Amino acid sequence: MAKKTLVIVESPTKAKTLSKLLGRNYEIKASMGHVRDLPKSRMGVLIEEDFTPEYILVRGKGSIAKELKSRAKGADRILLASDPDREGEAIAWHLAFLLGIDPAEACRIRLYEITKQGVRQAVAHPEPIDLKRVDAQQARRVLDRLVGYRLSPLLWNKIRSGLSAGRVQSVALRILCEREKEIAAFKEQEYWLVDVDGGASDDRRYKLRLEKKDGKALSLSTAEEAEAVEKELRRHSLVVADWKARENRRLPLPPFKTSTLQQEAGRRLGYSPKRTMAVAQALYEGIDIRGKGPVGLITYMRTDSLRVSEGAQGACRDFIGSRWGEEYLPEKPNEHKSRGRVQDAHEAIRPTDVTLEPEAIKEQLSKEQHQLYDLIWRRFVASQMAAARLSRTTLDVEAGPFGLRQSGVTLLFKGWGLLWPLDLKEGLIAPAEKGETLDLLDVTRTQKFTRPPSRYTESGLVKLLEDRGVGRPSTYASIVSTLFDRGYVERGEEKKLLPTELGVVVCDFLVAHFADLVNTDFTATMEEDLDEIEQGQRQWLDLVRAFWKSFSADLAKAEEEAKPVELPVKEVGEDCPDCGAPLVIKRGRFGEFIACSAYPKCKYSRPLLKTIGVACPKCKEGEVVRRRSKKGRTFYGCSRYPDCDFVSWNEPTAKACPDCGAFLEKKKKGRKPLLACSSCDYVEEGGAHDDGEA
Repeated sequence: MAKKTLVIVESPTKAKTLSKLLGRNYEIKASMGHVRDLPKSRMGVLIEEDFTPEYILVRGKGSIAKELKSRAKGADRILLASDPDREGEAIAWHLAFLLGIDPAEACRIRLYEITKQGVRQAVAHPEPIDLKRVDAQQARRVLDRLVGYRLSPLLWNKIRSGLSAGRVQSVALRILCEREKEIAAFKEQEYWLVDVDGGASDDRRYKLRLEKKDGKALSLSTAEEAEAVEKELRRHSLVVADWKARENRRLPLPPFKTSTLQQEAGRRLGYSPKRTMAVAQALYEGIDIRGKGPVGLITYMRTDSLRVSEGAQGACRDFIGSRWGEEYLPEKPNEHKSRGRVQDAHEAIRPTDVTLEPEAIKEQLSKEQHQLYDLIWRRFVASQMAAARLSRTTLDVEAGPFGLRQSGVTLLFKGWGLLWPLDLKEGLIAPAEKGETLDLLDVTRTQKFTRPPSRYTESGLVKLLEDRGVGRPSTYASIVSTLFDRGYVERGEEKKLLPTELGVVVCDFLVAHFADLVNTDFTATMEEDLDEIEQGQRQWLDLVRAFWKSFSADLAKAEEEAKPVELPVKEVGEDCPDCGAPLVIKRGRFGEFIACSAYPKCKYSRPLLKTIGVACPKCKEGEVVRRRSKKGRTFYGCSRYPDCDFVSWNEPTAKACPDCGAFLEKKKKGRKPLLACSSCDYVEEGGAHDDGEA
C-alpha cells in the first residue's frame, strides 16, 4: 500500500495547485491562515510572566483544526508548506503544536515557486522548522501588542474613544504629517527662465537655456531682471563655445523586489500596495494554464532580495537570444546587488517560466493578473538584457558675459529598453563648430514659481519607508492600509495621501509624549534587531524586555502629565432639519459626512459633498462634486443627484472642446497628464494638468 503524505498550506488556491502537481499519494489541506494566534479581545501577553504569549485557537477555526488532526492521524508523513517568510514559519510552528509534531523533525517545506520542479524539489528535501525565524516573528507580534493594547487606551482617555496606535504605522503617519507641515510652511517664490532660439545659415536650429553670467549660475527673481537680461543679451552675438557628443551605456534596472513592485504597480497601473500584493499572491499560488495545468506564474512575492538563480538566468538568456538575437545579450549574466541590509531569504520576484509570454496567456488571466504579470515578466527579462547605448550631446554658447546651453540624448541602441521604458527626454542636437556664430532668432521669458514639496502617493510612501529601513516586505501593504482603516489618512487629489484632522491630532500627541516610538531611526533599528533574532545573534525576550522598560516609563509619564486633547468640531453652518441642532462634520469608515450634533438623540446624517468648482456639464444647475464608490475609488457626479445623473471617472474641467463643444477632462497618457475631450478624440496641446509626485 502506497504511503500517504499530508501537506498543509494556507489557502485553498495553493491547495488546488499542489493537488494537481503532486498526485494521488498526497493529500493537500488548507489551514485558511493562522490556526493559533493571540486573542483579539485582550492583549494576550503576560507581562508579569516574562512576556509569555497567550496563544489560543483562532475563533471559527475549530472545525478546520478538528479535520487537520483527523487527517494527520491517517497520514504516514506530514509536511507543513505555509509561505516561506517569518509569518509562514510561525504558522507552521503553530500547526506543529496543534498536530503534536516535533519542530526539529524534517516537517517543513518552503515553496519559493509553485511549479512541478520547485514543488518536487521542496518535497524531496524537507527541513526542521526554523525556530529563530519563529522567534523573530513572535517578537514582532509581542512588541506590536504591547504598543497597541497599552497605547490605545491612553488615546481613548486623552483624545477620543475608539482610537488606536501601532508601532510602525505611527511612524508612517508622522512622515505624512511632517510633509503636510512642510507644505503649509512653504512660501512660493517667483523666478524667471530665459530661452534663446538660435539658428545657423544652413537651417540648423537650437533652443538654448540661459544659465550663467560671468561664469556663475544666474538666478532671475523678477520680470524686471529678466527683461534687463534680455536687452543685454540681444546686444551680443551668439558664439559656439563647445559641442560635445559622448556615447555611454545605461545599464538595465534590477528585477522586482516587494517594494519596487508595489511602487511600479502604483505608478504604472494605479494599484495600491494592498491590491498589488493580493494579485501577486494569486499569480504565485497558481493559475490553470492551457497545456500546462495549474502552475505558479511568479516566484514568492515577499522579498527584499535582487538575487536570481543561475538556472533562471540561463533560461532567460536562452530566451532573449532566440527571441531577439545575440546583440541583446550581455557578455555575461547581469548581477544586481541589493543595497543596505537585506534578509536575502529567497530570490527576486520573477516569472517561473520565462517562455510564458504575457500575451500568450492573456485569455487565461484576469485583467489585473495579466497587467501585473506583464509588469513582472518585462522587468525580469529586461534585467538580463544588454545595456542601452545613448549619445549625450551638449551645446555651449556664449553671448558676451552670458553662458547658454542645450542638452539632448539620442538613443543609439535600445537594449533592455526594448521591454522596459527608458524614460529618456530625447532630443537630437545638430553638430556645431567651435567659434561658429549663430543668429539670435528670438528670446522667450517665462515666469515660474517654486512649488511646495509634493504629498506622497502610496508607492512613494513605501519607497521612503524602505529607504529609511522602516518595515519589511511583508508589512508595507498593511502599514498603508491600516492608516486608512483608522481614519488617519485619506486619498486626496491624484491619489495623494492626506492626513486627516484626526490623524494630525493623534500624531502630535504621540510625538509630544512618545518621541522615540515614532522616530524612524528607532523603528529602523528595531527592524535590524528582529533580523538579528532571525540570524540567531540575539534572544527575542532580551529585545522585548529592553523595549518594555523604556516604553512603560514613557507610558506612565504620559498617563500622568498628558492633558486631554479636544478634537475641533467643524460646524456646517446649517441646522438639523429633524431637530434644529447644529449640523457638524464627522468621520466614519468611508470618510467625512454631515451629521446632527445632537447624536445619538437625533440620527440625521447625509454625505459631505466636496465641490471642484465646476458647473455640472449635463444640467448646468448643480456643481460637480467628488464622491467615492463602495470600493473606495474616486469619481465625479452632480450635486443634484438623483435629479441629475451625471457621472464621470475622470475629473471634468470648465473648458469646452473646440471641436465638438463637450467638456474637457483630466486624463493621463502613461505618467503624462493631459486635458482631453470627454466625447471626441481632441487632446489639448500643452494642456497638461499639474501632477507632481514625491
